[in-house]
Amino acid sequence: MYKMPKYFHSVMLDPDKCKGCTNCIKHCPTEAIRVREGRARIIEERCIDCGECIRICPNRAKLAITDPLERLSEYNYTIALPAPSLYAQFGPRVMPHHILGALLDTGFDDYYEVAVGAEIVSNALRRYLGQKSHPRPLISSACPAVVRLMQVRFPGLLEHIVMIDTPMEISARLAREKAIRERGLKSEEIGIFFITPCPAKVTAIKQPFGDRSYVDGAISMSTIYGEILNRLESPRTKLATSRSPARGVGWGKTGGENHAIKDHSLLAVDGIHNVINVLEEIERGGLGDIDYVEAQACTGGCIGGPLVPQNPFVSRVRMENLLKKLSAREEQFPDTVDDDFCLLTKPIEPRPALKLSDDIDRAISMLEEVEQITSILPGLDCGSCGSPNCRALAEDIVRGYAETSYCIFKLREKLQQLAREIVDLSHMQPPAMGREPAKSGKEGANNESLE
Repeated sequence: MYKMPKYFHSVMLDPDKCKGCTNCIKHCPTEAIRVREGRARIIEERCIDCGECIRICPNRAKLAITDPLERLSEYNYTIALPAPSLYAQFGPRVMPHHILGALLDTGFDDYYEVAVGAEIVSNALRRYLGQKSHPRPLISSACPAVVRLMQVRFPGLLEHIVMIDTPMEISARLAREKAIRERGLKSEEIGIFFITPCPAKVTAIKQPFGDRSYVDGAISMSTIYGEILNRLESPRTKLATSRSPARGVGWGKTGGENHAIKDHSLLAVDGIHNVINVLEEIERGGLGDIDYVEAQACTGGCIGGPLVPQNPFVSRVRMENLLKKLSAREEQFPDTVDDDFCLLTKPIEPRPALKLSDDIDRAISMLEEVEQITSILPGLDCGSCGSPNCRALAEDIVRGYAETSYCIFKLREKLQQLAREIVDLSHMQPPAMGREPAKSGKEGANNESLE
């Protein structure tokens, strides 16, 4: 029998802050949240750590678990991996070499710009897309929230994901090899930390798609933002050398990945619910004329992540201005690696989170029951039952997690029926109570003789 694996999640619930308002259940793209007994509950196998619930929760009851800066002390040598979106969090006069210098002043021993890894991946993608044997459209593997969405909701499309690792992992691997080669360090002495804009990256590190992650931890941009800002204002902070290519930095916003690839039929989609619409179209057999889909869960791309400190619209302007400056300078070629270096080591497997049962006959029977229950529910999808919609409630009922009475409309019908029955009962009395009037004639005499 299939045993559900244990999943790591960076998105957590603070039950003390949760008011049971049901906002989160309406926006979760995988219907992974229920509200029961006045508190939200996350269904572990369905959650993809996209962070939509973090954005929408008015009580800030959803939070992302990331690594504190204190973890740097666990290693002899630490390396920062700044995501390209980090550069868009500061004012127009702040350039990447300022931020890298501030990271060193924060306590890191070295850094490796993920934008360099993004440039390497862009080159590998161009060659990968030139191979006609792959199904169309191919789908980017860069956003872990989108990949996990496909594992849960679109397992039939997993073969469309490009088998190329993410810029984060490529950068981490190159940084580790460089430190071992130049510093004579052992791998376990090196701590590599990604400066992350989203919780999905944290989950990708703690529970990677491949055999292992070359990253040891993830520090939230919101957490480290103040530390960097203070050091940018300090005259003691030294400038560092930056070789971030413009095309690699552009990966931090929607369309940047496609801009770096060029020369193909490319589509860019951002926002998890927009991504779902595109994946549904591909599932129906559409978009065969598209070579590659850049899909990002956050609106605007990584600059719109749940863990970034700045407004994403401001960040987009800053990113575009930065790209103009970087494009004007002479390009520095990134590290040269073979395409095999960039390939994922094993295929991405589906996560059977939406299965009703492992037994096919039982699953068909349960599905029929779900359809029957759904047909008697009002179809208003109000969320008052604590499930995101009526069909989800029907599935919960079949699984034994809920009852029909959880629907306030069905409960009202039962109460109205009960009220009518009470009124009817109030006009009735047991036959042993009361006395019928005596009847006239012979019949009455016979009755009296019986008495």
